[in-house]
Amino acid sequence: MKSFAHVFDRVPRLRLAHLPTPVEELPALSRLLGGPRLLIKRDDQTGLGLGGNKARKLEFLIADALTQKATTIVTAGAAQSNHCRQTAAAAARVGLECELVLGGAEQKQPTGNLLLDYLFGATVHWTGMERRGERMREIAVELERNGKKPYLIPYGGSNAVGTAGYALAMVELMEQLERERLTVDRIVFASSSGGTQAGIAVGARAAGYAGGLIGISIDKGEREPAPFEEELSSLSNATAVRLGLPASFMPRDFAVRYEFLGGGYGVMGDSERDAIRLLAKHEGLLLDPVYTGRAMGALLSMIRSGEIPARETVLFWHTGGAPALFAYATDLRPPGAAVR
Repeated sequence: MKSFAHVFDRVPRLRLAHLPTPVEELPALSRLLGGPRLLIKRDDQTGLGLGGNKARKLEFLIADALTQKATTIVTAGAAQSNHCRQTAAAAARVGLECELVLGGAEQKQPTGNLLLDYLFGATVHWTGMERRGERMREIAVELERNGKKPYLIPYGGSNAVGTAGYALAMVELMEQLERERLTVDRIVFASSSGGTQAGIAVGARAAGYAGGLIGISIDKGEREPAPFEEELSSLSNATAVRLGLPASFMPRDFAVRYEFLGGGYGVMGDSERDAIRLLAKHEGLLLDPVYTGRAMGALLSMIRSGEIPARETVLFWHTGGAPALFAYATDLRPPGAAVR
């Protein structure tokens, strides 16, 4: 395989993550299910702020912010946002201030990702779910009035700057598979703000991956209008242009599964609970309740239904998020366990 890693030298990058992350087998889970062969890409091991996929995006976003001589990072997310937690850690690492706009009401007992936001020194602003983007812009104006230079990062770090991190990640994966002489039929991952899926698509096209790429929607249901594929194609095209790659994408190039939404974003149901417990008990691995728990639940459903046959080799891309487990302790308590 021809290496395309050199194209990433064209854009600013600051090394923040522990890379490459491992590719491991899941032999116990595979045996339990009767196949297929299961691999896992461990982006929960990227290191920054307890790890996760956002570290890859932040290598490019923080570098861009420093190039623009920013003083303060401003971004937004849910109360248990993995993106906000890692953004706060990255800002602390390079000496930038960090302002986080979180949806919902202030929590008196911070736990999980929120606790880490505070430990990393971020200033937290609480607002309604529908006003986060507006509030980010208001904070940016306030910062400018006070002589500071804000750098706004969109939800999930999903713009052409951040998405480059996952284009590079896919090139990294392809090099690992080639070294180990592995062929993967499908790659399954959580998809929400779109940067991870769009970046993987760009990297796959550059590196010549011919298998399936399946994004599991975390926050968009199948009954909703579905312009998400249009967002993915637009983001992929913008990323390819930024990297100087001769690739173009259409909405039909993206496979997104919407039927595993369950109770909605951040609501843990039986599918997520089963996936988290199964991986913990049989592989000693921790999934998170919002993203990887839902995506693994979807993968398990596709295997059990026979949609994914036992003869295949499937890679699950673990995007991290384990700190959020501690905010879902009641939902995850083992059956029959008493609270005393």
